[in-house]
Amino acid sequence: MQQPGEDGQRPDVVTAEAEDFQPYVPAAKEPREFTLPAIVVGSILGIVFGASSMYLVLKVGLTVSASIPVAVLSITLFRAFSWALGAKPATILENNIVQTAGSAGESIAFGVGVTMPALLILGFDMSLGRIAVVAVLGGLLGILMMIPLRRAFIVQQHRKLAYPEGTACAEVLIAGEEGGASAGKVFFGFGVAFLYKFVSSGMHFFGEAVAAPIRTLKGAVVASEVAPELLGVGYIIGPRIASIMVAGGVLAYLVLVPAIVLFAGSQAAPIFPGTKLIADMSPREIRDAYILYIGAGAVAAGGIISMVRVLPTIFRSARASLIDIRRGGPSEAARSPANVPRTERDLSMKVVLGGSLLLVLAIVLAPEIGVSLLPPLMQDPFGAVLGAVLIVFCGFLFVTVSSRLTGEIGSSSNPISGMTVATLLITCLVFLLLGRTTPADRMAALSIAAVVCIAASNGGTTSQDLKTGFLVGATPRHQQVAILIGALASALVIGSILKALNDAGTVYSQKDLPAVKVEASELADAPREGVRGSAAASDTALYRVWHAFPGNAQGVLPGKYLVDDTGAIRYLVDPAINGRLSQRDDGTAVRKFEAPKTQLMALIIDGVLTQKLPWALVLLGVLIAVTLELSGVPALPFAVGVYLPLASSAPIFLGGAIRWLVDRRSVARTGKPEPDSGPGVLLSTGLIAGGTIAGVVLAFCAFSEGLVETLNVGKRLELDWDERNLPALIAFGLLAALLLWSGLGRVPAGPGNGRRENAK
Repeated sequence: MQQPGEDGQRPDVVTAEAEDFQPYVPAAKEPREFTLPAIVVGSILGIVFGASSMYLVLKVGLTVSASIPVAVLSITLFRAFSWALGAKPATILENNIVQTAGSAGESIAFGVGVTMPALLILGFDMSLGRIAVVAVLGGLLGILMMIPLRRAFIVQQHRKLAYPEGTACAEVLIAGEEGGASAGKVFFGFGVAFLYKFVSSGMHFFGEAVAAPIRTLKGAVVASEVAPELLGVGYIIGPRIASIMVAGGVLAYLVLVPAIVLFAGSQAAPIFPGTKLIADMSPREIRDAYILYIGAGAVAAGGIISMVRVLPTIFRSARASLIDIRRGGPSEAARSPANVPRTERDLSMKVVLGGSLLLVLAIVLAPEIGVSLLPPLMQDPFGAVLGAVLIVFCGFLFVTVSSRLTGEIGSSSNPISGMTVATLLITCLVFLLLGRTTPADRMAALSIAAVVCIAASNGGTTSQDLKTGFLVGATPRHQQVAILIGALASALVIGSILKALNDAGTVYSQKDLPAVKVEASELADAPREGVRGSAAASDTALYRVWHAFPGNAQGVLPGKYLVDDTGAIRYLVDPAINGRLSQRDDGTAVRKFEAPKTQLMALIIDGVLTQKLPWALVLLGVLIAVTLELSGVPALPFAVGVYLPLASSAPIFLGGAIRWLVDRRSVARTGKPEPDSGPGVLLSTGLIAGGTIAGVVLAFCAFSEGLVETLNVGKRLELDWDERNLPALIAFGLLAALLLWSGLGRVPAGPGNGRRENAK
C-alpha cells in the first residue's frame, strides 16, 4: 500500500521538484528502523557480496555496486520471513538499514583486493592480521570522515549532486514498499550461474574457456572465458566501457604479441626482462615478460590522467567541506537533538572526532602498517608519525573527492584506483627523498596506500547510502551506525576470504629453481614451514622461509621460497594471485587470478623505491594511454583491457553488447534505456553473485585433493574437449540468450516478481 507524505500525496523522491523537499517517510513519523534483524541480515549480505566482489576484483579488477541487489534481497527475505513466521513486515527504513550495512562489503573488498595482494609480488606474505588491521582502519576511517560532509553534499546540494546509484536504490526501496519489487530475478540468476559454474569449473563437463589461434598471424589467439559472472559485469557496466576494455585486449594479444614475435625473428639474445628467446616463448610467456609491463604503464597513466581531470572538483570539494565544518552545520544535531527533525540527526561530532583520533592512534601503534611506536618497530618514531600524517592527509582529501565524485558520476565511474595511485606515488616519493627504500619501507608504503584506498572507497559508498536515506526519510545517525557495524563485520572476514583464495591456488614447485645458495645470515631468524597441497604427501620436511625482494643481489625473481639448512632453494611458493605457474609439478591445472590493479601497485613501489624496471615497456604503456586520451577515449578501461587476458574481456564485451540491444529496444518503447533496477540488471546481479560465490566455494574445495577428484566427473568420463570446446560455446550461448530474453522483458515473473508499474 502506498504510504503518502504529509500532503497526502507520494513525494517525488527522484527529482524533488517541490520547493521544500519531503522524503518518502516524513520526519514526523518514526517507523521501525534500527533493529537487530536488519543489522544481522545486512551484515551477512555484506559479507556474501564482499566475497563475491573479492573474487571479481582479483579476476578482472572491477566490482559493481552492491546496494541495489542487497536492497532487493532484503525486501524479499523479510517478506518471506513475515509470511513464514507471521511477523510484521519490515518497514522501508528497516530495508534501508539492511542495504546500508550490506553495501560496505563490496567497497572494502575492492580496496583490499587491489592493494594487499601486491605484498606477494613484492616478496612478502599476506598475514590475516595485517589485512584485518588495514581493512578495519580504512573502512571505519572512511565512514567517519564522510559523516561531517553529509549536510554539504547530501542536503545542501541535493539538486546538484545526483548520486545515481543511491537514487536508484531509493526507487527500489519505495517500489518494494508499494508492492512492486522482488528478488525473483536475482535469485534465479544466482541459481543459474552457481549451477553453471559448478558444472563447468567443478565437475568439468565442459571447459572454462574457448580459444582459436589465428594461423596466418603467429602468436595471435582469439579466446574467451565462458564465465557467467563476467557476462553479468559486461551487462551492468554497459556497451561503451565493455567495448573499450575488449579493444585493449585486441591491441595487446592480436597486435602487440604478434608484432613482438614478428620483429624478434633474428633475435640473438634474450631481451630484458625476458629470460629466453622470444622465438621460444609461448603467447603466455610473451605476455608475462613484456605485455604486463606495457599494460601496467597504461593503467598507471590512465589512473593519473583521471585524477588530473577531476582536480578542479578536488579543490572545490575540499573548500566546500572546510566551509561547512567551519560554519558548524554538521554539529547542530549534536548540540540540540531534541529540537532537530529525525531526518537530520547525525552522529555526535564528539563521537566522530573521538573515533577518528582513536583510529589515528591505532595507525601509529599498529605494527601491521609497517611503521609503529610499539616493538619491534619502536626505534622509528618518525616513521610512525609520518605514516599517520600521510594517511590522515590523503585520507581526508580523497574521501572528500570520492564522496563528491560519486554524487556527480556515480560509484562505477569513481576513479578510486587513480586516487590510490596518487597516494602511493606521494608516499613513495616522500620515502625516496628520506632515503627509506628498504623492503620494510615498501610494505609500509603499500599499507598506507591500502588504508587510504579503502577509506576513499568506503567514503563514496557511505555517501550513496546517505543519499538513499535522505530520499526515503531515514535517520542519518542510524545509517551511520549501521554502516560502521557492516564495515567492521566485512573487514574482519574479508582477509580470511582473500587468503583462502590465494592459498587454494598456491603452487609448491621444484622446477627451474634458481641455482643459488642463500647466506646463513639471511636465514638466522627465518621461520620454518612445510610443503602444502599435493606435494605434502611425498615431502613432510620443514624448510626455512626465504623472501626474495625486488632488486636482490642474487638476481632471483621476487617471491617466497623454501630453503633447506644448507641454503639451497628447494621450492618456489608460487601464489594464486599474479603467480607465474598455471600448473602444479604433476601437471594438474590450478586456478590463478590476474589482479591487474594489484600488479600496478607493486610496479609503482618497485619503480620509485628500487628504480629497477623495464622503463621502456612501461613508457610504451604510458604513451598508449596518452594517445587514447587525446583521441577522446577513456584510457583506464582500455589499459585494464591491455593488462587482462583477452579471454577475460571477451565475455564482458558480450554482456555489454547484450545491454546495447536491450537499451535500443527500451529506448524505442519508452524513450529511456533500461533503469538500474530493470530485469536484465537484476538477472546480471544474480549471475555475478552466483558465479563468483561458486568460484569461492570451488577454491575452498581445492584444499581437499580427494574432494576435487570426486567432483571431477568429466575426467572420469574422459571428456577431453579441444580448445574450440563446442559444448562450452553452446552452454554459454544459451546463457547469453537467457540474459537477452530477460533484458527484453520476456522471462516470466515468479511468485511476487511482477513487473513494476509506473515506476518513473
